[in-house]
Amino acid sequence: MHIQTARLTMSPLTAQHWPLFYQLHTDPQVIAQCFDEPALSDIRTRFQSRLPPWTVTASHWLCLVIRETATDQLIGVTGFGLRDGVAEVGYLLLPQYHDLGYGSESLLALIAHAKAALGIRHFSAVVTAGNIGSEKVLAKAGFVLTQVVPSAYQIGGNWYADHHYRLSTTG
Repeated sequence: MHIQTARLTMSPLTAQHWPLFYQLHTDPQVIAQCFDEPALSDIRTRFQSRLPPWTVTASHWLCLVIRETATDQLIGVTGFGLRDGVAEVGYLLLPQYHDLGYGSESLLALIAHAKAALGIRHFSAVVTAGNIGSEKVLAKAGFVLTQVVPSAYQIGGNWYADHHYRLSTTG
């Protein structure tokens, strides 16, 4: 699976992408509004779970590495977990690639591919309250806030609401 946009190339995660995956899960600027830094063993487990080939019947997440086409630099990951016909999307970008429109560009391309190649029509996302950047990315992609769950998630000893988003597409 290869997804190409004007500025980005997305392809499946492989074992050689461990340094990027590790950095995305430990960089304080990346994880500040997502989760506490996981233990190394948990990061390795997440990484290993995303390496097997993905199909629509897979129980693990599809994980694609995002590469800036012009520079060939790895900039983040995106993907989704599919359950009961709904793809829950997620993405992490290195801090130097925030605010460049790459999150929106990669998410829109991922959704278009999921619709055209896989027939997926329903998408969801969960964002921690205060993660304005991720909420803007979801809004640009057409997601709608459907539920706020107060005190749903703890980061750094503080409780945050979860914002649940949905997108249903046709055609």
